[in-house]
Amino acid sequence: MYTKEFEIRWNDLDANRHLANKAYIEFAAHTRMSYLIEKGFDQRLLGKLNIGPVVFYEHIYYFKEVFSGKPVTVSLELKGMSEDGMFFEFHHNYYDYKGRNVAHCEIMGAWIDLGSRKLIGLPEEAAHLFEKVDRAEDFRVLTKEDTRKHAKMPVDLKSE
Repeated sequence: MYTKEFEIRWNDLDANRHLANKAYIEFAAHTRMSYLIEKGFDQRLLGKLNIGPVVFYEHIYYFKEVFSGKPVTVSLELKGMSEDGMFFEFHHNYYDYKGRNVAHCEIMGAWIDLGSRKLIGLPEEAAHLFEKVDRAEDFRVLTKEDTRKHAKMPVDLKSE
């Protein structure tokens, strides 16, 4: 399991003086990108392929408060990916300095072509790098239906 430790900085806290929601999201994103960069999936490759990640959702479940003064460790698991590499799902767990699980995050996203702004499968040059990514024991192949499992649809304001 890949993990990354973070020092909790003053600006990571919210008005209640515990770890802010934004910090959980930022720590998870940094953990994902650190891991992918170590596997060769870096900004240079993203730029060369003109692709980028798009997040469909991030769900965070909080179990215990986290305060300043002690580090937090964030884990990473690839829980699912579509056959063409278009869709991905990562899970993160957050642990306090004693190893207690204080929060859990589930993120689902996809890859977009930055020129057409359309979802695309991972080009072969990048897809093979995901073969190196550690997969969760319950890893599964994602389908388009998995991306819609929460059945949320946009509702626009009425224009006059």
